[in-house]
Amino acid sequence: MHLSPTEKDKLLIYTAGKVARERINRGLKLNYPEAVSLISAELLERIRDGFTVAQLMEMGTKILTRDQVMEGIPEMIEEIQVEGTFPDGTKLVTVHHPIRLSGRSEL
Repeated sequence: MHLSPTEKDKLLIYTAGKVARERINRGLKLNYPEAVSLISAELLERIRDGFTVAQLMEMGTKILTRDQVMEGIPEMIEEIQVEGTFPDGTKLVTVHHPIRLSGRSEL
């Protein structure tokens, strides 16, 4: 199987995101790379589901909460950007301050 560099990157993000999701399910708090990979992987999956850029920007702030990450992580992640293929072309989705809330995440 031959994968392009972009396809390899997306596969790595998906795998790291899956590991991060398993850690949350075990009650562990995520570190910086785990939090970024989980949010990125969720956004990429939602792109495939057909959501718009505006919807994704809103969803991106509800994937993780402050209670699910280590102390200081929300302040370290000012924005997350993922590039995805939409029906009308490739677009960049930017989520500013993705970890905002306390409590349970919505996704």
